[in-house]
Amino acid sequence: MSEKSRNILAIVMLLLLAGSAFVAGYFTNDFIELQTGGTLVRQRQEFDVFWEAWDRIQESFIGDLPSAQARTYGAIRGSMADLNDPYTVFIEPVARAEERQSLQGTFGGIGALLSRPEEGGPIILEPIPGNPAEKAGMRLGDVLLAVDGVEISPDVSVTAVRDMVRGEKGTVVVLTVIHEGETEPVDLEIVRDDILDPSVSYRLIGDDSTIGYIRLARFSGESSKEVADAITDLQSQGATRLILDLRNNGGGLLNAAVEVADHFLSEGPILFQVSRDEGEREYKATSATLAPDMPLVVLINGGTASASEIVAGALQDRDRATLIGDHQSYGKGSVQLVYDLSDGSSVHVTSARWFTPDHHQIDQQGLQPDILVEVTQEGLENGRDEVLNRAVDFLQNESK
Repeated sequence: MSEKSRNILAIVMLLLLAGSAFVAGYFTNDFIELQTGGTLVRQRQEFDVFWEAWDRIQESFIGDLPSAQARTYGAIRGSMADLNDPYTVFIEPVARAEERQSLQGTFGGIGALLSRPEEGGPIILEPIPGNPAEKAGMRLGDVLLAVDGVEISPDVSVTAVRDMVRGEKGTVVVLTVIHEGETEPVDLEIVRDDILDPSVSYRLIGDDSTIGYIRLARFSGESSKEVADAITDLQSQGATRLILDLRNNGGGLLNAAVEVADHFLSEGPILFQVSRDEGEREYKATSATLAPDMPLVVLINGGTASASEIVAGALQDRDRATLIGDHQSYGKGSVQLVYDLSDGSSVHVTSARWFTPDHHQIDQQGLQPDILVEVTQEGLENGRDEVLNRAVDFLQNESK
């Protein structure tokens, strides 16, 4: 590479890195000194060691060298890795274009819940009744092996698998699974479609039908009203105790989470949001509440994330509910801003984090159940919901 070409490439890379540092609020102090007023010349001087190292690589490396674009993207990713935040990420142009399309609502799903009950374990599937996955033959407890022939290894996140499963409505995705109790894998051809999944479902359970069970699948604009209607209806049917099931609830709208928590809390904090620009902001419950005193259990698992962790964390810290689950919650308690860059790529930057009323950080830590339930193979094989059963037993025998 000529000296002129190298200098031009250096300036391009530095401008990209400087732009990323500006939108993120910081990059790394040793890499780019925007926060201390360093000039572009100063930044180029500090970047000389990069080219010093790269010259040695060009002279000696036996394999193929990456393109200038690949080096640029690698430099950005390497710098972002030093932030130690899994949600501050760099997205290349092709992936960003797909992301934009998905946000336009043209993509569909298969109608199944994905969870990883044990860290490093397999992803377990649960079809939602009446949706494409169930119609294609998916069964409760299926173990996912591959998506369109791509093996799902233990280091592939549930979020990444969800992105692989999603696609344009009317297209086919092939899931390779093993049915519970069987040994041979099968391929399920599933046609993506709009998913029928009510935000809230509820019923009376327990030996004496005095326990109201409410499952909240996500936090949408209608969730607060739907939960309120469920509480009111269950109370009218004779419910004196409640179970709120937030398992596999991946979150949703912040305001919806605050409003749902408000149904069970009277005044006081629900959460604190800490951001770089605004500092700490407190979200409070109002004096109007539907169920301020009813004994309450909240069910959580590794799929309980984001807005659902806000609700569970608030109810736990305020001693309003007992958390029961087979795993700690996911640990997604942050807000990301998305900045599109000039080449079609983007950076997602964590700009705020959520804390429970006792100022416990949700992000990357999650919530621990007050009562940890060990889910047995026997229970799975017999279709027993051991976490729910433990919650019913707790309300009937221990919460009085």
